[in-house]
Amino acid sequence: MQKNSATTSEIPFLALVIPAYNEEHRIKQTLEKVTSYLSMQSYSWEVIVVDDGSTDMTGSVVSNFAKDHNRLSLLSIPHGGKGSAVRAGMLHTKGQYRFMCDADLSMPIEQLERFLPDKIGDYDLALGSREIHGAQRFEEPPYRHIMGRLFNAFVRIMAVPGFMDTQCGFKCFVGNVADNLFSLQRINGFAFDVEIMYLATRKRLKIKEVPINWYYDKESKVRPVRDSLLMAANIVRIHLASLAGKYGRIGN
Repeated sequence: MQKNSATTSEIPFLALVIPAYNEEHRIKQTLEKVTSYLSMQSYSWEVIVVDDGSTDMTGSVVSNFAKDHNRLSLLSIPHGGKGSAVRAGMLHTKGQYRFMCDADLSMPIEQLERFLPDKIGDYDLALGSREIHGAQRFEEPPYRHIMGRLFNAFVRIMAVPGFMDTQCGFKCFVGNVADNLFSLQRINGFAFDVEIMYLATRKRLKIKEVPINWYYDKESKVRPVRDSLLMAANIVRIHLASLAGKYGRIGN
């Protein structure tokens, strides 16, 4: 594991963890928007880009950007999947609040303020949602929305009842909660969200849903059919692992 650390030594109020795999064509624009927004905030912050074994120039682009932004750092790991990258970033930072942020920035970064405690009160996990009242989805093909709803129905039956959007790539965790949940994580692929939510609900954590505006990205890395089948298989794995006691004692 290689890291290019930010120079600031303070424990930040907010840490953004951005998983990135072959994102050289858009990561700089994303980082420009993120750092520009955060630089106007009154709280302390850091950004950690986790390069998930990219085969393009993602790491170099981030390293060059970080030379002029001392609150941004690059964490390079072997390719393992989005879940692996998010886990590495969440356990690397010491941020009081830790925000998971997709590299495509499909949620405008200005909506990050909706997740902070001064807006929504105390919580353990703030879950971005594209489905609850107040949320809006833009430019998403109907077939993708239908597939997403079918997958969510499966998730609610098999693992996490009561939540309409477990797969949104924007979530905020209290620091010690992130340490606990991500240390238990076993899934490295896209279904890691479901696993984290499953653990959170079993622990009876305080979870708040946050409506967001979300813009469909036609260059999304998600392969609708193949990844949905893989995620469904992983959800069965989560269920079986829990029955076998592989998560240990996860209740209160």
